[in-house]
Amino acid sequence: MRLKLVLSASFGSAIVGSGASIAIILGRFSSLKGLSAPDLLVASTFILPVAAVVLGAIFVYRHTARRRKTQALLTGILSALLSLAIFILASVLTSRATPTQPPQPIVPRNVG
Repeated sequence: MRLKLVLSASFGSAIVGSGASIAIILGRFSSLKGLSAPDLLVASTFILPVAAVVLGAIFVYRHTARRRKTQALLTGILSALLSLAIFILASVLTSRATPTQPPQPIVPRNVG
C-alpha cells in the first residue's frame, strides 16, 4: 500500500473540505439562524466536505496500481473521520466560554 499517498490525500481532502465549510459558516453567518433558511450557500456547507472526500478517494484510486478499492475506501473513511474531527475542534474553539444570559425582566413587587 502507498500509505503516504493515502494519508496525504486524506489530510488534504479533510482540510480543504471542512476548512472551506468552516470558513463559510464563520465568515458569512454571525449566528446559526441563517443556517436554518435553505440557500445555496447553506447547501455548500454540506456539499463541500462530501465532494472533497469523494475527490480524495478518486485521486487515490487513480494513482495506485494495486489494491485500488481498498486504498480508496481507506482514504474515504479516514478523510471523513478527519473532517468530523476538524468540525468538532472548530466547534469547541469557537464556542463561548460562558453562555450569555438574556436580561431578566423587571417585575414590580407589591410592597405593603
